[in-house]
Amino acid sequence: MLPVQRQQQIITWLEKETTISVSELSKRLNVSEMTIYRDIKPLIEQNKIIKTSKGISYTRKPAMHSQNCTYCYKEANTRHSMQIITLEQTIEHTCCPHCGLLRYEDIKEEVSQIICKDFLSGITISAKVAYYLIGADFQMNCCRPQAIVFESYKQIEQFQKGFGGLVFTFEEAITQLKNRMKNPPSDHCSS
Repeated sequence: MLPVQRQQQIITWLEKETTISVSELSKRLNVSEMTIYRDIKPLIEQNKIIKTSKGISYTRKPAMHSQNCTYCYKEANTRHSMQIITLEQTIEHTCCPHCGLLRYEDIKEEVSQIICKDFLSGITISAKVAYYLIGADFQMNCCRPQAIVFESYKQIEQFQKGFGGLVFTFEEAITQLKNRMKNPPSDHCSS
């Protein structure tokens, strides 16, 4: 197999698998790891792939401005936006917790940190220690089912008393959003 053919095969695998180790590529292509390094060097220089701690990853070029939501492509400059910081120190923006949690779930192996702002105070917090209110009768004019972020369990309970909804932790909120996207309640749209 020619180097160009191996490079194309590597790209094809990365498009499906996202990240592959150099040793795994060596086994699949039946060539030495040094040959793999020579094959991937031009791909790295062309920004088609990047080297990571786990091997190499496919570089997906976003077709939007960096301030747009990487999940739904809406503008992500809102007070409800979330930021996902990858292991390669790139920053992705999402327009709301709904998109942030679903995007995190899609790329969690690549995530170093995920941050958001408390709904009431606007203070930046780690999304992993926040509480999420889903299904509240309060419109933020963003993606549905909407999730509202709180740092304080006491404050989310008080907000819940006035606007309803259910309280979830980070992992529970992701599961809940995924389930509601698959089977939306009849009185909500799931855009």
